[in-house]
Amino acid sequence: MRLDRLLAQEKVSRKAMKQALLKKEILVDDCPASSLAQNVDTGLQKLVFQGRQIQGYEHNYLMLHKPAGVVTASKDRNLQTVMDLVPKNIQSNKLYAIGRLDRDTTGLLLMTDNGPLGFQLLHPQYHVDKTYQVKVNGPLSSDHIQKFKDGIVFLDGTLCKPAKLEILSASPTESHASITISEGEISSSQKNVPLSWCQGNLSQTSSVW
Repeated sequence: MRLDRLLAQEKVSRKAMKQALLKKEILVDDCPASSLAQNVDTGLQKLVFQGRQIQGYEHNYLMLHKPAGVVTASKDRNLQTVMDLVPKNIQSNKLYAIGRLDRDTTGLLLMTDNGPLGFQLLHPQYHVDKTYQVKVNGPLSSDHIQKFKDGIVFLDGTLCKPAKLEILSASPTESHASITISEGEISSSQKNVPLSWCQGNLSQTSSVW
């Protein structure tokens, strides 16, 4: 939650916040706060305002391994969703998935009720890297590594941001690799892979921030 909103819940006036910020009387993990707009989670961080510790609201953070066939959604009339995999005692209408993995994609999916954090992880300006394991029906070579480094061009002319391709194994009929991207759309990793390899598997393994 934004620091100013959290303090507002504690009945602290805007004027008092600004004065305390200038006087370095707002501490986050024993360090002076840098801005009233910074994101603070009192469940993970210690927040002190003018000598008084603020408890605030504790957010939930989940790491979920999404299996194939499950959709990244809170509700679906016909298909199983990632929310169906969350224990009932943790489920809430504030909990949501950070980003989206396609129905057939497996791998790490982060879930939280911390809206500002989710925004920072998804917005392109923060350059959060995501790593995928891919299996493609075709060979991979050093030429492909350079093409990913330069940025793949889509059929519609869109230029991808530079990405890192690491070849794990390669053969004329099947190759395995990891792709690290920082695109805003998770599906860009599928678009990055040449269309001649359209039959393949995709799995997200990590997000780094």
